[in-house]
Amino acid sequence: QVQLVESGGGLVQPGGSLRLSCAASGLKYRYYYLGWFRQAPGKEREGISCISLSDGSPYYSDSVKGRFTISKDNRENTVFLQMDGLKPEDTAIYYCATYVTTYAFYTIDYDHLGQGTQVTVSS
Repeated sequence: QVQLVESGGGLVQPGGSLRLSCAASGLKYRYYYLGWFRQAPGKEREGISCISLSDGSPYYSDSVKGRFTISKDNRENTVFLQMDGLKPEDTAIYYCATYVTTYAFYTIDYDHLGQGTQVTVSS
């Protein structure tokens, strides 16, 4: 059974940083992509970043490119999202999820989903 356990959300001032973690267990296939989408009140879901578990290739949405960095720890099957230069519009619930392809990531067609973690950017 696949489990995705997230941590690292919280409240931060504009311009600040947070790091999200997603620990995956039970994954059977190495070709999975693991990443995050976010959901803000009144807005559509947005895929923001994912990484290939096989070769480490990262993918970002235009809204976070240059501010967020995704990485992975192969030994622990854990993915990290370092979020710098946070803005109030980054406020949302961030969900960790697995995807079979990058197209699935951009269309938020996930296979497995974490519990979500709240990120609030406010002064």
